[in-house]
Amino acid sequence: MEAIAQYFKFAERGTNFWTEARAGITTFMVMAYIIFVNPSILSAAGLNPVAGAAATALVAGIMTIAMGLIGNYPLALAAGLGLNGVVAFGLVLGRGLTLEGAMGVIVLEGLVVTLLVVVGLREAIMAAVPLALKRAIGVGIGLFILFIGFVNGGAIISPEGGVPPVLPVFPSEPAQFIFWAGMAITLALWVMKVRGALIISIVVTTVIAVVFNPDLIPKDFVVTPDANTFSTLGAFDLSNVFDLGLVTALLIIFSIMLTDFFDTMGTVTGVAAEAGLAREDGSVPGIGRVLLVDSVAAIAGGAAGISSNTTYIESAAGVAEGGRTGFASVITGALFLVAILLAPVAGIIPAYATAPALVLVGYLMFTLVGDIDVRNMEDGIPALLTMMLMPLTYDITVGIGAGFVSWVLIKVVKGKIGEIHPLMWLVSAAFLVYFAQSWLDKLI
Repeated sequence: MEAIAQYFKFAERGTNFWTEARAGITTFMVMAYIIFVNPSILSAAGLNPVAGAAATALVAGIMTIAMGLIGNYPLALAAGLGLNGVVAFGLVLGRGLTLEGAMGVIVLEGLVVTLLVVVGLREAIMAAVPLALKRAIGVGIGLFILFIGFVNGGAIISPEGGVPPVLPVFPSEPAQFIFWAGMAITLALWVMKVRGALIISIVVTTVIAVVFNPDLIPKDFVVTPDANTFSTLGAFDLSNVFDLGLVTALLIIFSIMLTDFFDTMGTVTGVAAEAGLAREDGSVPGIGRVLLVDSVAAIAGGAAGISSNTTYIESAAGVAEGGRTGFASVITGALFLVAILLAPVAGIIPAYATAPALVLVGYLMFTLVGDIDVRNMEDGIPALLTMMLMPLTYDITVGIGAGFVSWVLIKVVKGKIGEIHPLMWLVSAAFLVYFAQSWLDKLI
């Protein structure tokens, strides 16, 4: 245990073995849903759900452990929500690619992002972002997490089941009542400063859920994978996308790369700030290692046939429990690997049982708003667009892009072109292309 403490710098970051372990368990519990949600989404494109669940847990486990060991941050990775939808409904059902061809696109964009990390451009872009925007990204992600919590708890829905959900709902179903009961338990434990408040609230809420719905406990437990468990591994095709034409293929790869690139930037910046590990200027020490692992995870997800893996905003749940080092990620990753063998156990925890924890984590990240000078329009307007468009569009990239473009525009209008870093020009131009991709598709 002494060696572990020294390697992960427990003393330097003011933590200990059991705090990190508890944080890792908490993060896993709020992320376990992806083991089932990811294959459910990709099954629309022909993915085998059982094999998809096993591969989702496998890649999440390996890459999260790698993040802990290499990056030494309490950040967990798994198949990215949003990108899996793009793969299933945009590339396969919309563009007509094969599922293997869509996964090939993910591998290609992952290779490009990894190259940007190796040459230092990805880190340089993060360093060029103004402090107010970095803080706004953290706040926006907090609001996004809070929004997800209310959605998972059934407190907000869409009238047609679409995204984003928009209508508030008064509780009428057992799951909704259990969510609000869990919300009360979570808030009570937190304000009383009970150690392990989040994990206790998740366990208690899950127990309540099982009492009212015994069917949550699976009838059969899969202990040993069969021969077809990992049939998705290696199921990707790098050439299929180019059947659409070189320009179209490049635009597709670029747009997905941009989403992957800035989702991670926002998540890492926000979670590191919440953990108190960011510098005063909002930069994250050792970010290069974090970004390298994240970039390789995109390649790994595509190569495993289960879509790009990326750093998860739910990592903030572990941070709220005291996680400050990569050991929390090692614990989370190990639990993902165990979930391959005992997937039904992870499935016992319903989304509405972890939803209260997400709402609280969203609030904690929202508190960064106090550090933004919103009365200064040059920072306030871009910050507002960044913070609000993330939850309203259900898309982190859209919020970041709107913040970047508006910040540059306001600086130009104010005659402060000299304050705009060259990379901010480059990235803002890239976002304009991203926002115009539908029009460019028709033009092409």
